[in-house]
Order: sequence, then structure tokens, then C-alpha cells
Amino acid sequence: MKYPPSLVALIRELSRLPGIGPKSAQRLAFHLFEQPREDIERLSSALLEAKRDLHTCPVCFNITDAERCDVCSDPSRDQALICVVEEPGDVIAIERSGEYSGLYHVLHGVISPMNGVGPDKLYIKALLPRLESAQEIILATGTTVEGEATALYLQRLLEPLGVAISRIAYGLPVGGALEYADEVTLGRALSGRQTLTHK
Repeated sequence: MKYPPSLVALIRELSRLPGIGPKSAQRLAFHLFEQPREDIERLSSALLEAKRDLHTCPVCFNITDAERCDVCSDPSRDQALICVVEEPGDVIAIERSGEYSGLYHVLHGVISPMNGVGPDKLYIKALLPRLESAQEIILATGTTVEGEATALYLQRLLEPLGVAISRIAYGLPVGGALEYADEVTLGRALSGRQTLTHK
């Protein structure tokens, strides 16, 4: 049985979204077909509005609909601290923790030669002028091979410039049991341990 051309086109477009394969795209397409027209129009309107109004902050490259993002516009943030992250979603995750009060710099990806992504395709050069007012750069890229390679590249680039560089700690999740942790995670947790008492 052949699908109607408009359904085929919808499935094709949905499958272009990250993390959505052909089967998921097909399920989404059928789900959307079942929804009332008003819901689809609202979704369509939200997509168009987001595309029209959103852009990257000219300072940190986070997503915003204002001239500058909320973090860069907030004078109460610690201007001497810049946390470098891979994607805008990472900013949201760190903000949810409530443990960070500095600024951000969003790279919009990681160095990945296999995928043709070199340092020149990320917002790395734009970080350098921001170092004038920064005292510490926190490298908060992921623990994937690409995330680690990006952190190492940034470390080597920034070290000669005299700014303090730190890397986020990683290891066991809160509430996690040791017996279920993999060797790499356990190793990182041990090497990144904190001293609780001093002799």
C-alpha cells in the first residue's frame, strides 16, 4: 500500500529532526493527523513564530528573543566567571541546578572531525575577547569523546592567555549505586574526589 504524497512528505520532514528515525517520524505523522485542526495550526504558528523571533545572543550565543539574553543582561551575574557549554539546552540544565551565578558561552556543537566539524565551525574565536573581564573559564562540555576533545582544545588554546581554567567534575549521579556504575564513571569519581578533612 502506498501512502498519500502529502503523508510521505510529512514523514520525510519529521525524520529530518534529530533523534527521529523513519519509524518515529511515521508515528508522529499519524499522531498529528489525528489531532484537531486548531492544534496543528497552533503548532505551525509556534514554529513560525520561533523561527521569526529567536536568534543567538551576540555576546554568549545562547538563544534569545531579546537584544541580549537574560543572563548577559543581568548585572547581578558574576562577570568574572564564564561557563563554556556545547548547546543552549546545557545552559537551561545548569540554570535549573541553581548552583551557578556566572555567565555562559555556547559553542553550538563540539569538535568532531568525523562529522566535518572543526574549531572554526564553533563559536570559539568569539570567546577570546571575553577573556579580558574573565578570571575563570569553566569547561562544561560533555564526557563524550568529542566533548573531551573540545575541552582539551579549549584548555590548550586558553592556557597561554593567563586565565584560570577548570573542568566540571563528573562521576556518580546522586542516588546512584556503585554496583551499577561502569568502570570509567567510577574511575572519574575516584580521581575527582574532594577532600573533606585536612590533617
